[in-house]
Amino acid sequence: MLKEYFTVKGEGSHEIDIQKSRFIAHVKRAESEEEALAFVQAVKKEHWNATHNCSAYMIGEQNLIQKASDDGEPAGTAGVPMLEVLKKKDLKDAVVVVTRYFGGIKLGAGGLIRAYSKAASEGIRAAGIVKRTLVSTFHVKLDYSWLGKVENALHSSPYQIKEIQYLEQVELSIYVKEGEQDAFQNWMADLTNGQAAISEGEKQYLETDAE
Repeated sequence: MLKEYFTVKGEGSHEIDIQKSRFIAHVKRAESEEEALAFVQAVKKEHWNATHNCSAYMIGEQNLIQKASDDGEPAGTAGVPMLEVLKKKDLKDAVVVVTRYFGGIKLGAGGLIRAYSKAASEGIRAAGIVKRTLVSTFHVKLDYSWLGKVENALHSSPYQIKEIQYLEQVELSIYVKEGEQDAFQNWMADLTNGQAAISEGEKQYLETDAE
């Protein structure tokens, strides 16, 4: 699992007009090629009367699945420029479909590349970008006499409190970034003079807005 990566926040769309042609970008997170293809087909079904529905997507931690479709536009003027936008923004698990309704004015190869690139970029901006950071959830049990000191120390540390449960002992759940587990356990042990019971729980990704 990657320590961190960027992807689109969810689903979004944005429309621009260039030389009387309408370019409508549709963007969505997709964690498999099947999801990406289903989204492409859904957009094509919605905009069945459009001149073109061009698409691009990158799937997987290592970007092993990369596909681009010009959908009738001159080769290399639509899908590949859109794929390049995903690469430049370093986005994983993302699919972009740009629908074009032709307005009667030909843009030429350079104009098409710029139009599809701009539409894809603005569609991604509309959907939003998030950074996903891999963390472990640590569970820390300690006597109530330690709570004030530990809580204050955590607030000025790189570790994030998920929740605090006030049971027979106080139990804290704390997010710790991948690769920092040993440092956290040593830090907590020193902070509490070894009086805390520390255990590592499940891993998950935390999302924070990147744009």
